[in-house]
Amino acid sequence: MSTSASCTGRTSSTRQRHPAWPVRDAYSKKFGGPERADEILAHVTTTAAADGLEFNMDRAVRANTLLAHRLLWWAAQPSSPIAQADLKERLMQAYFTDGQHIGDPDVLAACAAELGADRGAVDAFLASDDGRAEVTAELQTARDHGITAVPTYVFNDAWAVPGAQDAETFSRVLSKMAATTLTAAIAD
Repeated sequence: MSTSASCTGRTSSTRQRHPAWPVRDAYSKKFGGPERADEILAHVTTTAAADGLEFNMDRAVRANTLLAHRLLWWAAQPSSPIAQADLKERLMQAYFTDGQHIGDPDVLAACAAELGADRGAVDAFLASDDGRAEVTAELQTARDHGITAVPTYVFNDAWAVPGAQDAETFSRVLSKMAATTLTAAIAD
C-alpha cells in the first residue's frame, strides 16, 4: 500500500488535545531505560522485516487509540462504505511505517478518506459519541479477562498469549490446549 501525504494531522491544536509521545520514550520508561528500549525496538523491527513488513519504530508515536478503535467499529457496521480490514491495515501502516499519530482525528479521517469514506462523514462520526459505549464495553471486557498487552491472542476463552510471540510459543500453547481437551474428553 502506498503512503499518502494526505494521511497527516493538520493542526498543532489537535495534537495538543490528543497528546502523543515517541514509542522509544514510552518503552524506555516501561522497560528500564533507553538501552533496553532500543534493543526491543530493534528486535521488533528486524522481526517484522524478516516477514516483509516495514516498521519504522524510530518514528512511531504512542497515543490514546480510543478514536481509532471507534473508527474501526464504524467500519465494521453494515452501512460503512469501507471495509474494516482495509482500515485496520491502513491504520497499522500509519502507525508502524509512517509514524503518524493515530489518536489524532485528522489523521484518522484522512486515512479513512483514502479508502473511499466521505471525509465529512468521518469527521462528524469522530466528533460524535457514536460507537463509544460499544468500544468502551469491548475494552472493559478485555480488561476483565486480564488482557493488558497488544496483541493478545485468546483461544477458546481460556488460553491467552500476550504480546508478540514466536511460533514456538503458539505451538506450545496449542499443544497444551489439545492435551487438556483430550484429557477432558477421555475423563467424560
